[in-house]
Amino acid sequence: MRSAIHHTFGDPAQVLVAADSPMPEPGPGEVRIRMQLAPIHNHDLWTIRGQYGYKPTLPAIGGSEGLGVIDALGADVEGLAVGQRVAAASGRGTWAEYFVASARMVIPMPDAIADETAAQLIAMPLSALMLLEFLQVPRGGWIVQNAANGAVGKTLAMLAAARGIRVLSLVRRDAGVGEMAALGVDNVISTAAPDWREAAKALLGDGLAGVAVDSVGGQASADLMALLGENGVLVSFGAMSGEPMQVPSGDMIFKHATVKGFWGSKVSREMSVADKRRLVGELIQRALAGELKLPVDTVFDLAHAAQAAAASMQPGRSGKVMLRA
Repeated sequence: MRSAIHHTFGDPAQVLVAADSPMPEPGPGEVRIRMQLAPIHNHDLWTIRGQYGYKPTLPAIGGSEGLGVIDALGADVEGLAVGQRVAAASGRGTWAEYFVASARMVIPMPDAIADETAAQLIAMPLSALMLLEFLQVPRGGWIVQNAANGAVGKTLAMLAAARGIRVLSLVRRDAGVGEMAALGVDNVISTAAPDWREAAKALLGDGLAGVAVDSVGGQASADLMALLGENGVLVSFGAMSGEPMQVPSGDMIFKHATVKGFWGSKVSREMSVADKRRLVGELIQRALAGELKLPVDTVFDLAHAAQAAAASMQPGRSGKVMLRA
């Protein structure tokens, strides 16, 4: 079968190559899926670099989420059938014509949800929804987040709004404000503006934000801490800058602030099956109702995975970059 693999860790645009790979066989509790669309996530790229929390055995096929049709069932699989259109996340090797996934992570997709949405409906939106529950912000409360025009940031803003929670979204480019507005997301401020800090505090009001989500690190962490109110919580979600978080001790001390980490994979592993089904059900309903929009920028053929990875790393994308088998 065709696949996108890497024999070494490094820059995805350099180390990804198209190659033939053996057809995988589903084991007990697994299904094999004929891939139709597979998204490129930031964590996929970090995995290829060898800098993520999971390090695959080389050579490795890239990808962790995909949409397709069930092609074969392993032993002891119930509730799924060959020919079903499904999405699967938290997997391995989805950038191939066929991939194997645990039946527990396979979600049948309603026909009313378009392929481009269904292919990216689980991994990042589920992380955003798990993060939203982790934050425990009450209705009417404020969350402030940076890197807000990334996949999780956009989704978090939309899901929070649907739950009656206010979000101040920080983007690094002025054009990002319009991109978010096109998705129906408001309360967006560009940090390229010289007075953005004053504008952010004016929008939040005297109490400032109860929670801040940091996906950047470095000085951006300190900027978020400055927007937290008393007993606020700063959550480290990512480190796009590659720099350690800068957290002023004065803000930590005088605000009684707390810093926490959040890794969706760990939270997902520890979550009950019932809770996971509830959250996935909410994602499907939000997508069907038009409350959750997941745009696509470009779709590349599987043979051009290296070019797709390079495109995914470019700023200013209008949506997710995907691979088609």
